[in-house]
Order: sequence, then structure tokens, then C-alpha cells
Amino acid sequence: MGIFKIPEHKKSGPLAGKRIAILATDGVEEVELTSPRKALEDAGADVDLVSPEDHIHAGEIRSWNHTGWGKKFCVDVRLTKADPASYDALHLPGGVMNPDHLRQNPDAIEFVRHFFKTGKPVSAICHAPWLLIEAGIVKGRHMTSWPSLHTDLRNAGAHWFDKEVVVDGNLITSRKPDDLPAFNKEIVQQFSVMKIAA
Repeated sequence: MGIFKIPEHKKSGPLAGKRIAILATDGVEEVELTSPRKALEDAGADVDLVSPEDHIHAGEIRSWNHTGWGKKFCVDVRLTKADPASYDALHLPGGVMNPDHLRQNPDAIEFVRHFFKTGKPVSAICHAPWLLIEAGIVKGRHMTSWPSLHTDLRNAGAHWFDKEVVVDGNLITSRKPDDLPAFNKEIVQQFSVMKIAA
């Protein structure tokens, strides 16, 4: 008698079959990681948390929850092992420490640049546009961010707007946790119309 194998559950939704990377490290704002990740997974996407090795402790990174340390999250793929070509889209959560660490990491900057070189969608919220400035891709772009970054973005050549969500081609930006409902809806919509990675 053969062994009965339960068929694997196939994901459904507008992002079914798509693989999305979230690039983050210690100090990532907790809700800016968890809320978009849930929205993407609920829409059918496979989502990997990618992080540089220098801030991984026992396979995890620590989040920041408004005014103090938050939950720990398991890292799915170490940055040095992550192939950006295998992902269909990229989400960059904020927090202050998280993008400040990442923008000093050459591997993180190259990972981000891949998505712009290939025209894949990228979402960034709060302080995450610091990474985009470092990657040299904000000039001429319509964007938003945490308000204190508006001078940095304008100095780098971006057109900054005080709106909950701004879409410019493959780039979706947002200001803060209060904007997450609108931001999540937009990233699911924008990510769903992009081609699946080869």
C-alpha cells in the first residue's frame, strides 16, 4: 500500500507565484516590517527577510517598536547569499537605525540598485529612502518619506511631497506607520502588475 501524500496548498491572490525580498537589519521599525509583510503574504506572495550577517544574532534581527526594542525576527536569507535576480520586488522598511546601518553596507546598496537596473518595483517607507539616496537613484523622482528626510531627498534631486503614498514608476514611497493601510494597498497593487522574475 502506497503512502498517501497530502497535496501542497497553493497560494492564491494577486501576488501568487511572486517572490519578494524585505531588506532589513537591527533597529527596523517593527510595524513597517510586519504590516507590509502580512499584506504581501495575504496577497499570495512568498516573502523573504534578507539581512546582512554583521547584525544577525542566532539567526535573528531585533526590531524597534516606537520607543524601545521590539520583537526579534528570523532572517530567511543572509544578504551575502541572496540573489536579487530571484526576486520580483523589494520592500524597504524604515526606522532610524535600520536604514542608517544598511546605507553603509556596499552589499545592501548593490542589492537595492539591482531592482532599479532591472525595473522591478521597490517600496520604501519612513527613513528607508536614505538607502535610495545612497544608491543614487532618487534624482528626478517624485517621492515622500518621514518629514525630516525631505531636505536630504531634495538635495539629492528628488521632488518631495507630503502625501501618505507617492508612486513614481516602479517606486512606491510612504511617510510613516499611520500611512500603512494606504501604503500596503498600493504596494500590493503595484507589485501585482509586474512580471515574475525569470
